[in-house]
Amino acid sequence: MRHTISVLVKNEPGILSCVCDLFSTRGYNIESLSVAATIDPSFSRITIVTVGDEFVIEQICKQLNRLINTIKVVELPKSAEKCIEKELIFCKVTAKDNARNEILRIAEIFDAKIIDVSTETYTLEFCGDSRQVATILALLKPLGVKELVRSGVVAITRENQFINLNK
Repeated sequence: MRHTISVLVKNEPGILSCVCDLFSTRGYNIESLSVAATIDPSFSRITIVTVGDEFVIEQICKQLNRLINTIKVVELPKSAEKCIEKELIFCKVTAKDNARNEILRIAEIFDAKIIDVSTETYTLEFCGDSRQVATILALLKPLGVKELVRSGVVAITRENQFINLNK
């Protein structure tokens, strides 16, 4: 089963390497990884999407908590009422004469933006949850996806999960 883990860490060199090493040495796979500084630049938030049963996820969270620069580890809820998850994609699609209108129609339906146009391709920008990303890609694939770039999942709970960081 797919799980999203949010890790608050001290923003210091080598912490991302330690997290990746933790996963690779134990044979766990990272499906998606997103890292950036928080509002306080001395901290970073790492959002990890991985697959495993409850026991595996519990072990991953315990191991992440043991890392010296870890402040807090939270497994984010799967419920859309409790957690917001989004992913950004750039998708370059073959834009032959007969496909141009279809690409524009799909972009309009999903509120995607056409960010680049050439004689042979349209490049779309789309932000959505994993189900929406999968759906738009399934519709664009038959038209000829030439290139795809994905940001990885970013996620946050609807409630404050990291309170009083400096205490």
